[in-house]
Amino acid sequence: MTGLRERKKIRTKQALIEAALRLFAEKGYEETTLAEIAAAADVSTRTFFSYFGSKEDVIFHDGGWRMDAVVDMIGERRPGESAGDLLLRVSQASLGWVAEDGLAIGLSPERARLVMTVPALQAKGLRLLFDSQLRLAKALHESFEDELDLVEAAALIGALVGATKLAVMAAMDRGDSLEELWAAARTAATRTITKLA
Repeated sequence: MTGLRERKKIRTKQALIEAALRLFAEKGYEETTLAEIAAAADVSTRTFFSYFGSKEDVIFHDGGWRMDAVVDMIGERRPGESAGDLLLRVSQASLGWVAEDGLAIGLSPERARLVMTVPALQAKGLRLLFDSQLRLAKALHESFEDELDLVEAAALIGALVGATKLAVMAAMDRGDSLEELWAAARTAATRTITKLA
């Protein structure tokens, strides 16, 4: 059970994220200051920095723990589990975490729009994407050292991540609902792994 202090921290973080996204939509990303975000969330600028190092970090607030969890899952390969089965299990778990996270679901379209339209966020998003894919490829290679070299592992990870992200972007482009976005991601992941692994 989460204690009072931890629940308060979660509420404060959520308030900062929601305030930031609202202000980004109203005023624009570049025009919004950290002080305005803090004031809108009814906290001090100093408190903002207890949660985030920058406005960019607000947008990419949830990537770190998810990446750690995925790398851990890859490192905990089950006996006899194939690369395809492992990647399917990992992708389903990862999509499940996103679907269960109210912040991730509720803010995904706005986050995606910002990342696609603000050059600084595009750059950070690409950097994070490439860094995370290489980290996943290395983890997959280590789990299948006798079966996959690093390049083969990178190709599998790149195909899986690329297919999933592109399917979600295409679904967003045609105006699909959030449920349809997650269905598109699951379908892309399953089909890609089935064909490649």
